[in-house]
Amino acid sequence: MDRASAGYDEDFYAWTQTQAAELRRAGAERINAPIDWANVAEEIESMGRSQKSEIDSRLSVLLVHLLKWLCCPNLRERCERGWRVTVIEQREKLIEEIAASPSLRPFCETIFDKVYRRARLRAAAEADVPNSHIPAEPPFTLDQALDPAYPAALFPPDWRA
Repeated sequence: MDRASAGYDEDFYAWTQTQAAELRRAGAERINAPIDWANVAEEIESMGRSQKSEIDSRLSVLLVHLLKWLCCPNLRERCERGWRVTVIEQREKLIEEIAASPSLRPFCETIFDKVYRRARLRAAAEADVPNSHIPAEPPFTLDQALDPAYPAALFPPDWRA
């Protein structure tokens, strides 16, 4: 099967899921019986799950640092550089993952609220402030979190790519 026609280069996650399903179908039909189709399919699906896990993890780190910037102004002077570097890195990696597998963009939207709740508690703990100091509802959207110009005070024009 041609890699490009299978979607491998356009959307790796979607490709892993399609290939796993096709392997299971071929295994059920006993095509190439010596291959352990079920476990091969499971391993391919696992590769796709690892992409989801990475997105979840990077989104969490990104949200924690955005929340600390927005909600803990007393820490900015001491932590601004590190927060900026972390936000840039997490955004870049998230955008790369989504570009490699566009079918994962809806996954980001689906997990945003859940990840925000975790990030809220972690941001409060890292900043050593009460949980109530961090808003219960996200003060920004997923699109804002991924926007290289957001928040403008952390990313003035001379810091933007």
